[in-house]
Amino acid sequence: MNRRRHIYQSGKRGALSNRHLWVYHLCRVLLGLVFVYASYDKILHPQAFAESVFNYQILPDAFVNLIALILPWLELLLGLCLIAGVWLPGATVAGTGLLFFFLGLLVYNQIRGLDIHCGCFSTETSEGPAGLGTILRDIGFLAVSLYLLLFVFLFKRRVE
Repeated sequence: MNRRRHIYQSGKRGALSNRHLWVYHLCRVLLGLVFVYASYDKILHPQAFAESVFNYQILPDAFVNLIALILPWLELLLGLCLIAGVWLPGATVAGTGLLFFFLGLLVYNQIRGLDIHCGCFSTETSEGPAGLGTILRDIGFLAVSLYLLLFVFLFKRRVE
């Protein structure tokens, strides 16, 4: 009787682990694709992205071009690491930090009443200004990133 219970419970635990792994891999690849997609237009149009960075009015002028040149490549690297499943501890920490930073910027600009284009996925201003929808979208990305961070540092060793 106890042996049957043990087999049933270990099988149930295995199914949960497989489901957890499946969700983890799906979230990892989706967030990686988001970062790669976000970097694409910024890399192709660095001057337009520098204008977007400047519009946030939080950096000294000397750092605007530097950030506009580095940030898209960092997003691309993070996205590729997440998709490939390499350097995951660093990629999840950096990705979560970036998403916290982006979310903070969006909220800060909403509080200040700045009506600016977010520059998140496109340097075109035709998307319209960043608003509550943009903040909610970034909260969703941050939730996925936090799940990946917890999984990499807390759960991954238990499942493997």
